[in-house]
Amino acid sequence: MTENGLTQSETADIQHAITGLRSSTARLFETLEVISDLDVTRPSELPDWTVGHVLTHLARNADSFSWILRSASEEKIVPQYPDGAAGRSRDIAEGALRPTEVIVEDLRDSVARLDAIWDELPEMVWPRHGLRTDGSPLQCRMLPVSRWREVEVHHADLGLGYGVSDWPEDYVSFDLPHALDRLPTMIEDETQKTALLAWVFGRAGLPSPIALRPF
Repeated sequence: MTENGLTQSETADIQHAITGLRSSTARLFETLEVISDLDVTRPSELPDWTVGHVLTHLARNADSFSWILRSASEEKIVPQYPDGAAGRSRDIAEGALRPTEVIVEDLRDSVARLDAIWDELPEMVWPRHGLRTDGSPLQCRMLPVSRWREVEVHHADLGLGYGVSDWPEDYVSFDLPHALDRLPTMIEDETQKTALLAWVFGRAGLPSPIALRPF
């Protein structure tokens, strides 16, 4: 156990995720740079969201993590989005209407602010938390991997030539256990949970498509 109350493994995981996040963020901006005629009004791979929606979401997500970490350093527990889920949706919808260069520069600025915090943050902050939009705790120590996930998943969602097959092996290996931990809470049909568990135990065939809540 380290002085901040985390195990050495948890502390190492934080630094691993930050390093991986920085590489993934660099690849995201490489994608944006090589597309000289980037049209943020084109549809993304997400229903009802344009490329502008996805990029704006990535910017506001970075700001929300900065807000949680800065507040936690002052021993304050704050909601991820001050105006809740409705405010989050409003900011994304309005932000997606901005010109391409404004959206991309906004993303760069929000990423730079968060990236600086990773290095400046006192270690005692990592065991603290903020609040998700549903009021549940959002652990500070989980923010680096959460942001890594946001960047990799939404990079693929942009539909600009980067897909899930391009996800780095390091990211997949690191985040898959976290995703599997949350899988039971994402399955809406209890009978599908039974079918999945039976398959995992080798007692049944692969279940039919399972309906999942959004991650």
